[in-house]
Amino acid sequence: MKNFWLFLLPVLFLFSFSEAKHPYHVGSVEINYNSKSKTFEITGRFFLDDLENALGKKYGQSFHFNDPKYKAQLNEALRKYCSEYFKLKTNNQFLKVDFVGYEEDHESVNVYLESEGVQNPRKVETAVSFLYNLFDDQINIVHIIVNDVRKSEKLTYPNRYLYQQF
Repeated sequence: MKNFWLFLLPVLFLFSFSEAKHPYHVGSVEINYNSKSKTFEITGRFFLDDLENALGKKYGQSFHFNDPKYKAQLNEALRKYCSEYFKLKTNNQFLKVDFVGYEEDHESVNVYLESEGVQNPRKVETAVSFLYNLFDDQINIVHIIVNDVRKSEKLTYPNRYLYQQF
């Protein structure tokens, strides 16, 4: 009996890590004003599997970041997804935000966006609801940086709005 347990415990331990999901649903979004280009450069970082599942739920099809044949499909889906789940407003005017691309980083995905040009942003408002269509416990940590002043806040589902004065 002792030999059975010595065999079974390591096997159970190894299988406990297969298909293991992370227990927290957290993403981060950095909104950085580039004073040279006069644009906001936005980077969102999310768990790869969460973003695949959110896109799949939204668009009713499978997406796989680690498969090159899905690259064009992912670009189009992310462009649409980001335009719906991210809004940016400064000095009381909405800014057009374009999807630039994405980059895989092991278990996470970095999504890159860029706003149209804007002069002298004093008041920045944003609506961030990435992955809210998938998880009702999603947390997005949002950093807004203007002229080297960084302001950060945690947005927890269903709260999606953030306002900062610079």
